[in-house]
Amino acid sequence: MPTRYIGDGYWEIASRQMSIVTRSEQERFKDAKITVIGCGGIGGETIEMLARMGIGELVLVDKDAFDLSNLNRQTLASLSDLGLEKTDVAADKVRLINPYVKTTTFNEHIDQSNIKKVIGDSDIVIDALDNVLTRVIVSRTAKELGIPYIHGAIHGTQGQITVFLPNSDKTYEEMFNLPSIGKELNDDVINDLKNVTSGVPPVIGPTPNIIGCLEAFEAYKIITGIGKVTVAPKILTYDLLDFSSFSLDEL
Repeated sequence: MPTRYIGDGYWEIASRQMSIVTRSEQERFKDAKITVIGCGGIGGETIEMLARMGIGELVLVDKDAFDLSNLNRQTLASLSDLGLEKTDVAADKVRLINPYVKTTTFNEHIDQSNIKKVIGDSDIVIDALDNVLTRVIVSRTAKELGIPYIHGAIHGTQGQITVFLPNSDKTYEEMFNLPSIGKELNDDVINDLKNVTSGVPPVIGPTPNIIGCLEAFEAYKIITGIGKVTVAPKILTYDLLDFSSFSLDEL
């Protein structure tokens, strides 16, 4: 371990990545605040990677508790966590990985009444959700507040990720041609959005965890300034059953 990191635990944890970023770039990450909405399959891996990379503060949002069906993919879950709130388990895991990360939890569903309270002072919002309605609420508010919104989604063995910056050419709704474009979220529009995603989708372990890792690293790139961010309308997609399917497209 380089001697310049000895004596400061945070920098010891980050030492292996310090040939990839400068100290000032890593300090920007250390001072940043990221909200992760969803602490399940995608979110669990995102949270863990952000903690390991040394994010300064995490806001963890989820209403659910762990059950047996989560064990095939959700890396925060274990038999001893069944019945426990996902946000609480996530916060405990972060403390065990990197005690220098501050955590705040919101054990509640996101809707139009609480979204600004949850994400208001965040540097980035990460979508680890499983429904379109909440994504619309989060993406609209993030754009209104000037906060980058990182979108990730999966189905079966397929995954996708893109980043909506405040000045992106397309919004989340426009990019995926949703029925809510340009409309107020009244009861009819909300019902239309709920119908876009219905039922319980299939999923296998690696699929959401790959997306979680990618979302965490997109956040790292945005905050540190290294590399190229996958900014909408560009989108990274893959199918784990066909490795030739990994592609960066533009919608």
